[in-house]
Amino acid sequence: MIDLHMHTQASDGRQTAEELVRRAREVGITILSVTDHDTTASVSAAAAAAATAAIGFVPGIEMTAVDGGRDVHVLGYYVDVDAPELRAANAARLAGRVARAREIADRLAALGAPIDVEALLARANPADARSFGRPHLARCLVEAGHVATVQEAFDRFLSEGRPGYLANCGPSPEDVIAVIVRAGGIASLAHPGLLDRDDLVPRLADAGLAALEVYHCAHDERARERYRQLARRHRLAVSGGSDYHGEGVRRAEFFGKVGLPAGEFAALEAVAGRLGQPRPVSA
Repeated sequence: MIDLHMHTQASDGRQTAEELVRRAREVGITILSVTDHDTTASVSAAAAAAATAAIGFVPGIEMTAVDGGRDVHVLGYYVDVDAPELRAANAARLAGRVARAREIADRLAALGAPIDVEALLARANPADARSFGRPHLARCLVEAGHVATVQEAFDRFLSEGRPGYLANCGPSPEDVIAVIVRAGGIASLAHPGLLDRDDLVPRLADAGLAALEVYHCAHDERARERYRQLARRHRLAVSGGSDYHGEGVRRAEFFGKVGLPAGEFAALEAVAGRLGQPRPVSA
């Protein structure tokens, strides 16, 4: 099993890098990539844990772009985590997330659902390279007793169109792809079925997108075939993974069950080689 999409506590996952790798080994994953949102803080620890567990490892990230006011997630594989431009982009994105969290908290207070956003920021400060997002605020709403579940927090306050929602701002997908490429990586558009913006694919392919995430826990076989064909049409490789965030989190049941076929992984590596970034998977 090859899983190139999972998250740790460095962003919005539930487990440390070491715990995640241990769990991956338990479910039979043989090659993995940690792809935290806008941070590579867990990559080194995950690589070391994977080496100890004799699991192949690909350094990764899931970077957030914005197009038309909507988030567009771009996965980066084989990135150099020490690349200055990548670090600067992550820092800028984190600062934007902090500002957005504070403004959403102000909106929630005005709606009669105050949360202690400063306590949240103190627990997950920029020095920890954490990325903030609506899931963190949703958990604060649960902790404050305003809602019973994270899903209710989104349904009542945080989803697009709800009173606490604040449209995101950030770099364009083209800019994010450029950062990934300059950091020695290859870029793959994450979960296009959830994004539902197939019109972006030709545009991003022209900008250097190298792959499309065909295999994802939110894609059924019909969606997988749709995106296989789209990838083929635009001469893109295929990536895939479970998008695992931890036990007890939505879609956790797909961990160890949704992954990238070995042949597609070999093709993805071949694309990396043709683009001048040959990286043997560490194990």
